[in-house]
Amino acid sequence: MSLLVVGATGTLGRQVVRRALDEGYEVRCLVRSFKRAAFLKEWGAELVQGDLCEPDTLPPALAGVTAVIDAATARATDSLSIKEVDWDGQVALIQAAQVAGVERFIFFSILDAEKYPDVPLMEIKHCVEDFLAESGLQYTVLRTAGFLQGLIGQYAIPILEKQAVWVMGDTSAIAYIDTQDLAKFAVKALKVPETVNRTFPVVGSRAWEAYEIIRLCERLSGQEAKVTRMPLNLLRSVRRIARFFQWTWNIADRLAFTEVIAAGKPVNASMEETYKVFGIDPSEVTTLEAYLQDYFGRIMKKLKEIEYEKEKAKEREQARRQKRSPFKKQN
Repeated sequence: MSLLVVGATGTLGRQVVRRALDEGYEVRCLVRSFKRAAFLKEWGAELVQGDLCEPDTLPPALAGVTAVIDAATARATDSLSIKEVDWDGQVALIQAAQVAGVERFIFFSILDAEKYPDVPLMEIKHCVEDFLAESGLQYTVLRTAGFLQGLIGQYAIPILEKQAVWVMGDTSAIAYIDTQDLAKFAVKALKVPETVNRTFPVVGSRAWEAYEIIRLCERLSGQEAKVTRMPLNLLRSVRRIARFFQWTWNIADRLAFTEVIAAGKPVNASMEETYKVFGIDPSEVTTLEAYLQDYFGRIMKKLKEIEYEKEKAKEREQARRQKRSPFKKQN
């Protein structure tokens, strides 16, 4: 089976590529920059230059492709808007996949997207789900809540560097998942007929509140966090200001999504049926504790090695200076 991965250089997309290659798939990646995606070619993937927002580039990328795994989404720093990438681009991709005769289409969405029509990213994700369902393609939608990888920049690094950790609103409990595990479900869906034309939640083993994660990071790092709380009203004010300028629209739309996370409602779902259909054991999914323990274990070991090297360098410098000294010790 030949596979096209869209959004292959992203946090999730690269894990999809890695997993698919490891399982023997012929993997093609739609990329805007060959230079930025060079690591994917080194792994064994084929690179095809193209862009979701340039529909003419899609048919060549889809030629001969059996399945598509779509992990693309607009970044807050992108010059293009969420509507341009996550709606216009996704619609163009689905339509091009129809014409190309693609057999399977895997799409990543957001848990409870239909419940937040006022949040641009979630409304668009839900609309794409509907468009995909009506396209006639054999699809699978995987709805997730958040990535474990995002917790490193949000909590772990600020605590290690003794910087402020920002906590917003009432801190909803979120069932974060490792992108490697999410990629495992996506690739497995290609082999499981029972996943065709269905939508599944794919989330972590339990939901965690912000302060629970902070306490865990403190314990694992041996350092105390400097927590700064941002009121929800202030977050909304920042969003309105960002929305005023066209070049910060993506930031404003992402802040709208942040309001959902800060609303205090749990972002979680039962995985019982998902595990059963996909034939994946819950013990195979990385827990938040294990993920952070591994991260801090590696970081603390590295910090100790750096500190040891600094001490050795200091000792060598002191010995060198003593050797050069023209003065001799007196008895």
